[in-house]
Amino acid sequence: MTELEQRSRPAATVVIVRDRADGPPDILMMERASTMVFAAGALVFPGGAVDAEDHDLAARIDHGLEQDEAAARIAAIRETIEEAGLGVGLHGVVDAATVLRLRDGLQDGVPLRTLLDRHDLSVAFDALTPFARWHPAPFDQATRIFDTRFYIARAPDGQMATVDTTENVKLFWSGAAATLAQCDAGEGKLIYPTRRNLERLALCANHADLVAHARAYPVETVRPWPEERDGERHLCIPDHLGYPVTSEPMAQVRRA
Repeated sequence: MTELEQRSRPAATVVIVRDRADGPPDILMMERASTMVFAAGALVFPGGAVDAEDHDLAARIDHGLEQDEAAARIAAIRETIEEAGLGVGLHGVVDAATVLRLRDGLQDGVPLRTLLDRHDLSVAFDALTPFARWHPAPFDQATRIFDTRFYIARAPDGQMATVDTTENVKLFWSGAAATLAQCDAGEGKLIYPTRRNLERLALCANHADLVAHARAYPVETVRPWPEERDGERHLCIPDHLGYPVTSEPMAQVRRA
């Protein structure tokens, strides 16, 4: 294991998709608070770091997944409840009132496993489709290093996303292409991985297409690298993982 890998922290994030009859699907985006150390002021998907309690819960469940994968999906579910007030990836009666109680409990420091037992809920691992995995390259010299797994999940019915007002200050639903256009017009900021993933998400017409697209490509860890292209230094990613754009001039790249 390299020194960078030893310093990195596992994380998970969720692309929450809401199908529309009259256009491309909406995707939930959140604006990070300007006071945050990581990705301050940027538009991101809900998510965060995997913690010890996520691993503890994963070890208690018969899921058939690798332990790290199961813990990451649990973290994605927990962070989505905390940050967006949405209960994705849960079996049982998951209405708006239940999700509010889960969110309040998590904010009070109650472990997710305790809350699930209290409300007779269980984890629906298969509700999250693996989409990508990103890890910064050594040349980035990042102060905060996350090994982040990305998942796709359908927006739950009967629930309304609400911002947590601490880590995130705004949320909105928008098509992937529309979010890219908004940021290109100077009305939002995107870090490099989020931009590349939105470009990929914009290829699909609905949640089912996104799931099929995700399953058509391997989930390999993306570690961007610098390279000279046409006399200009670019930040590049592999060209076999489903991304329509695989390089960007370094001068345009926004990092976390």
